Amino acid sequence: MAKRAGWLGRLGNRLSRVEARLQARRAEVEAESIGAAAVPAGASGTARSGVGTSAGAGAGAATPAAPAAAAAPETPAGHPAHAPHPPALHGRPDPVSVVPWGMRVAAEVSWRLLLLAGMLWVVMKVISEVRLVVLAFAAALLVTALLQPFVVRLRRLGLPRGLATAVTAILGFVVIGLVGWFVVWQVMENLDDLSARVRDGINELKLWALDSPFHVTEKQINDIAKNLSETIGTNTEQITSAGLQGVTVLVEVLTGILLAMFSTLFLLYDGKRIWTWVQGLVPAAARPGVAGAGPRAWRTLTAYVRGTVLVALIDAIFIGLGIYFLKVPMAVPLAVFIFLFAFIPLVGAVVSGALAVVVALVTQGPWTALMVLAVVLAVQQIEGHVLQPFILGRAVRVHPLAVVLSVAAGGMVAGIGGAVVAVPLVAVTNTVVVYLRAYSRDQLLHGAAAIGPGPHGSTAFEQAAREAGSDQRA
Repeated sequence: MAKRAGWLGRLGNRLSRVEARLQARRAEVEAESIGAAAVPAGASGTARSGVGTSAGAGAGAATPAAPAAAAAPETPAGHPAHAPHPPALHGRPDPVSVVPWGMRVAAEVSWRLLLLAGMLWVVMKVISEVRLVVLAFAAALLVTALLQPFVVRLRRLGLPRGLATAVTAILGFVVIGLVGWFVVWQVMENLDDLSARVRDGINELKLWALDSPFHVTEKQINDIAKNLSETIGTNTEQITSAGLQGVTVLVEVLTGILLAMFSTLFLLYDGKRIWTWVQGLVPAAARPGVAGAGPRAWRTLTAYVRGTVLVALIDAIFIGLGIYFLKVPMAVPLAVFIFLFAFIPLVGAVVSGALAVVVALVTQGPWTALMVLAVVLAVQQIEGHVLQPFILGRAVRVHPLAVVLSVAAGGMVAGIGGAVVAVPLVAVTNTVVVYLRAYSRDQLLHGAAAIGPGPHGSTAFEQAAREAGSDQRA
C-alpha cells in the first residue's frame, strides 16, 4: 500500500508539472500575440533574459524544505519561468488601431465638412446682416478692376498718383451718372406713349378674346376688370406700405452708392498698401502662397469685368439696333437695360430679352414680338459661342452649372447684388485654389516641409511602415 501511495503521488506530481507547463506556454503565446506591438523586441528579449536569470537563481536557492520550489515547473533554457496561472493583460490595444481605415477617413472628412459648413453658415449670416456694406465693397472692387488700367496709364503719362486717381474716379462716376440719368430721362419721355400703346394693346387683346373660339363675353371681361380695381382698392394699405418700403430701399441704395464711391476712391489710390496690410493678417508660413495668389486673383477679376463690359456693350448695341429698326418704342432705354442686366450671367440675358419681347408685344403686336425674340436669341447665341470664349478666354473659365448655382445662391443671400457678385467670386476662388494647389505641389517637390501637423496615432505607424517598405524595395 505504501508503494502504491508513493507511485500515485509521483504520478500526481508529474501531471501537475505537465499542466503547469501547458498553462505557461499558453500564457506566453497570448502575451506575444497581444503585447508584441506595445513592447519593443529588444526590451522583450531583455525582460525574458532577466526573468530567466532570476528564475534560475531562485531555483538554485531552493531547498527541500520549500515545497513550492519543488513543485515549480522545469522550463527549457532561454525561456522565462511562468506562474501556474496566465498573467493579467498589461493594457488594451489602441482604439485607433481597431477602427478600420475607411471609417477613420470618413470620420475625419465628416467633421471637417461640418466645420466648414458651420463656418459658411456663420459667414452667410454675417453677410446678410451687413449686406449693404458687403455689396457696396464688392461693387467698389468691380469698378476698381475696371478703372485701374486708366490710373496706370495716367501715371505713365507723368501724373501724380493722387491726381491720376481723382481724374479717373471723377470721370468714371460722371459716366455712370450720365448713363443712369439718360435711362430715367428716356423712360419719362416715352412713358405717356408707352401707356397709350399699352391701353391700345389691352383693347386689342379684349377684341381678340371676344372673337376667339373660347366664347369669352364682354361681361366676363368687365367682371375681371372690376375685380382688379376692387383688389387694388382693398389693398391700399399694402400698396402704401410697399411705397414706404420703396423709400427705405431708395435710401439704402443711395447709402450703398456713397460707400461704393468712397471705397473705389481709396482702392484706386491705396490698393497696394491695403493688400500689404491684408497679407500681414495671414500666418507667416502661408504668406508666400497668398502673396502669389493675390495678383492672379486680381487679374482674373479684371479680365472678368473688362470682358463682361465689352460683351454687354455688344449685346446692347445689336439688340438695341434690332429693336430700333422694328420701331419698338423706348429702344434706347431697353438697350441700356440689356447692358445692365448682362452683368447677371444667364439670368440677366433672359430677363432683359423677355422685357424687350413684352414691350414689342404690347405696343406692336405678336409679329413684331416674334421678330424681337429672333433678334435677341441670335445675339445671345453669338455671345455664348463666339464672344465670351474669345473675349474672356482662359482667364475666366467657370462651368455653366457652377454659374447657375452661384447666381441662384447669390440671389437668395443678397438679391440682385448677390447675383451680380456671385460669378466673379466663384471665378476668383477657382483661380486661388488652383494656384495654391500647384504652389503646394511645387513646395513638396523642392523638399519644403508641408504646412500643418504631421500624421499621428495609428496613421503615423502605418505611414512609417509604408515608408519602410518602400525603402526596402528601393
